[in-house]
Amino acid sequence: MALAIFRLEDTLYVAAGYESGHVMLFQHHVAEGSVCEGSVCGKWQRTYVYQSHSQPVLSLAVAPSRDYILASAADSNIAQHPVLIGKEYGTSQQPLMRVKTGHSGQQGLTVRSDGKIFATAGWDARIRVYSTATMNELAVLKWHTEGCYATAFAEVKDEQKPPPPASDQSQASDVAESSLELESKRERQVRLSERRRSERAQSTHWLAGGSKDGKISLWDIY
Repeated sequence: MALAIFRLEDTLYVAAGYESGHVMLFQHHVAEGSVCEGSVCGKWQRTYVYQSHSQPVLSLAVAPSRDYILASAADSNIAQHPVLIGKEYGTSQQPLMRVKTGHSGQQGLTVRSDGKIFATAGWDARIRVYSTATMNELAVLKWHTEGCYATAFAEVKDEQKPPPPASDQSQASDVAESSLELESKRERQVRLSERRRSERAQSTHWLAGGSKDGKISLWDIY
């Protein structure tokens, strides 16, 4: 079984994937003017159900936009399920997309913070990267020697503009500092190199994978 819980505006949702292959979505609704009894307020309502898999669901992941859920299972299917169900959004109890990847046992599904790609960890010791827009496979990462069970993305930060070029005043200041000893300049260069390495590490689009072999792999992805 797999679970995901999230909030969309003022509504709490729970998504559940079952061993039967069903994916269900439950919504907690508090009617206007309703009276709460102790800690119990409102009621849960099932808003969506679909059997997208023939084998147990292994993982669920909610899109950063909160408008769909991705599910993977012991079979080779990956499905994208809608969150918003109702008159305004439509009442179809069908996945938005479903693909047969040909690779059974994909789990540990996670979506990157920008919502562009997602990753799975496979029993075949492969980590796979997919497009959320098309569900097409983008990359197969092979390094582990045994089955993979977990993936995690680092948050993608906004690209920062490079600093403006040095002004004449700063250039004059650099000339004035030319009398500093060589050792001081070397120390400054070391600090600058360390800062650049740190900035690069923080801006890299990292993907981590964990395996039964006891190792963690780190990848620079798109």
